[in-house]
Amino acid sequence: MNEYIDKLTDLLLIKNDQISHGRARSLVELLWEDFETTYAKAGHEYKGREMTAKVVIHWIEQYGERLHEFAARNPRYKHLLEDSDDVKH
Repeated sequence: MNEYIDKLTDLLLIKNDQISHGRARSLVELLWEDFETTYAKAGHEYKGREMTAKVVIHWIEQYGERLHEFAARNPRYKHLLEDSDDVKH
């Protein structure tokens, strides 16, 4: 799974130069976990890492450049952006 997370983190960093590598990785991990958890709670059969990666790639492609803005407004993700020393300006 780390290989997927690494590739998705790199993709997010290409789309968004406002966040550090650590923040990008944390956001990718949270998106990954949230999708798998929500999908399972909805009663869907697990389709594998490839499907989860496709969904997270789609989200990064669509929202990656502003993902840090969403995270800053969302209480669930807000703590990721509280340390101003970690955010690129």
